[in-house]
Amino acid sequence: MTSFANRLQRRRWGRVLLSSTAAAVTTQPPELYERLAAFDDALIATGRRRMALDRFFALTSGREKPGRFWRIDYESIVPDARAIDIAELAPSIENSDPAVAVLDLSTAAREHPELLGRAFDTTGISVTKFGALANAFAGRGVFIHIPPDHACDEPIVLRYNVQAGAAIFPWNVVLAERGARVTIVEHLAADAKAFICGATEIVAEEHADVSYATLQQAGEGTRVIVQRAARPGRDARVAWASAELGGELAAGEIRVAIDHPGVDARVTALFFPRASQHVDLVSTVEHAAGESTSETLVKSAARDRGQARFLGNIRIAPHAQGSDARLRDDALLLSPTAHVDSVPALEIGANDVKAYHGATVGAIDAEQIFYMASRGIERAAAERMIALGFFEPAVERFPSSSLRDEIRAALAQKLS
Repeated sequence: MTSFANRLQRRRWGRVLLSSTAAAVTTQPPELYERLAAFDDALIATGRRRMALDRFFALTSGREKPGRFWRIDYESIVPDARAIDIAELAPSIENSDPAVAVLDLSTAAREHPELLGRAFDTTGISVTKFGALANAFAGRGVFIHIPPDHACDEPIVLRYNVQAGAAIFPWNVVLAERGARVTIVEHLAADAKAFICGATEIVAEEHADVSYATLQQAGEGTRVIVQRAARPGRDARVAWASAELGGELAAGEIRVAIDHPGVDARVTALFFPRASQHVDLVSTVEHAAGESTSETLVKSAARDRGQARFLGNIRIAPHAQGSDARLRDDALLLSPTAHVDSVPALEIGANDVKAYHGATVGAIDAEQIFYMASRGIERAAAERMIALGFFEPAVERFPSSSLRDEIRAALAQKLS
């Protein structure tokens, strides 16, 4: 336990991209610092928590201004200290595989500090503004360990159900050892006006295969800010799939750092803001090693006054020859007052690579509506069918049939 705590104390902060258009929050509510003492220090020393909270207040969000149609002041978003729920952080868990350890973080820190130390806070999440906030209040969360060469046949399912008005900071950690294979499905639900600031880290060692899917259906007025990052080893495969369908604000980042050859990385995201919902998603795939592949697919729609932004980054280092990177982002506008900003970005430093990105933003094709009307399909039903079909390429990439059906039902409800 001592060596793990010491390693955490000695961690490097790394580099942080600061926004030149926003100023950091300078007000530091003392009641937030007082809440730090209520956490179990088996995971993170109290002084370390204080450093992380200091960093949250010192940093700007690092996000560019979303656009002239809408703007979120991320620098002013702080949780209500009275709402912070210390005891409710562990989700319900469905795991039928006795060879796979699924533990809350505090238990893992006490019983398996060396295993947890190989993955916890190793992906750079806590050097970001909201990663630092999640780190300061990280509680139980979940640690999932898959032993070498073990294939987990059934998905491990995590269910977070957050009470109205609560503030939670779930931190999930996955360590898949050499040759391991696992699928994890996270359901995140919340009652009205909750605050969720979380993180998920994946460390997939050589030849490991990890799929992690999230369905977020938070209630009205809830703010959900989640950082996700993966560190795959040589010849490993990592697949993220995220469906952001609830909450007043859903903001997050998905990052994959490819530091070894042979990696296959896949990022899938879909979101559908309606009414006054806002979604702000950033994906980043860093090709620092060659002979690797990545594919990012994003499908989004917006209606009523729903607003969204997607910023997709692909970066290929000068020495990452043989990389193959693709990004596709399509947005569908279902109301004249809805808006989606799509910003795909490629940074290519190598000359022997395959790289592609493309983005579309538009309304439903009038010719499609006309064709379906000529077959006796009413306009509302036609729009519904077209929109559901539009999302299907992304839905198909989620890992289980039951999850896919759940996502389709949630999309259909938003279209009703």
